[in-house]
Amino acid sequence: MNPGRRRVLHACLAAPGLALAGCSAAPTLPPMTPEPTPAGQQVARSADLVATVRATLPYWLYLPPAYHAEPQRRWPTLFFLHGSGERGSDLAAVKAQGPPAFIEARPDLPFIVVSPQAPADGAWDPHLLHALLRQLQATLRIDAHRVSATGLSMGGRGSWAWAIEYPDDLAAIAPVCGEGDEDRMARIRHLPVWAFHGEADTVVPVELQRRAIAALREAGGQPRLSIYPGVGHDAWTPAYAEPGLFDWLLAQRRR
Repeated sequence: MNPGRRRVLHACLAAPGLALAGCSAAPTLPPMTPEPTPAGQQVARSADLVATVRATLPYWLYLPPAYHAEPQRRWPTLFFLHGSGERGSDLAAVKAQGPPAFIEARPDLPFIVVSPQAPADGAWDPHLLHALLRQLQATLRIDAHRVSATGLSMGGRGSWAWAIEYPDDLAAIAPVCGEGDEDRMARIRHLPVWAFHGEADTVVPVELQRRAIAALREAGGQPRLSIYPGVGHDAWTPAYAEPGLFDWLLAQRRR
């Protein structure tokens, strides 16, 4: 398998809380005895539902040069989530920014790197990212305790969302010019986070990420936030050149 080779995911995606096992049929819920419903008025009800969705997700897959030479070794893995400008059907666009733009020239970075592409009209779906991770874990020698995610703009928001929805998937996240759900930060108080933002960003104001970091700290987390003075939305250029970032990611272990 050559570094940078294109792959496509065909996944069966179960609703949150269900185990994903290949593309098997969704489990059948036990029959429910309906409560008597009076006629002529509205009555509040809730339903426990199971839905299975088939999705196709293209992605770049990079394997470290020593991957095949060390068949017993399990590798740290980095997921890169692009921004809204790289959505669509041109997979080459994903290589415009971030790790897929330079990983082939950095053989010193011992990561498996997975760089998926979101659909043209969509954002990052944490359930689909979880399904992609599960599928790749079945076929690659991924160190399950050393999977991290980073992303820029829409991808920074996607990194936060994935971690919050599946807090046991990742060892760390490094969101760039993103924003997170302040109300759910307690779910990832255990998770190492190093966030980045441009102080002069007018697309995703830095205050949004500041608030996410503050909420995580209030929930008991210990995140880091690097803010670049005078930098606008393109915080990813200095962020991915940040000394120590990739060493920091390599050092994290899932708790």
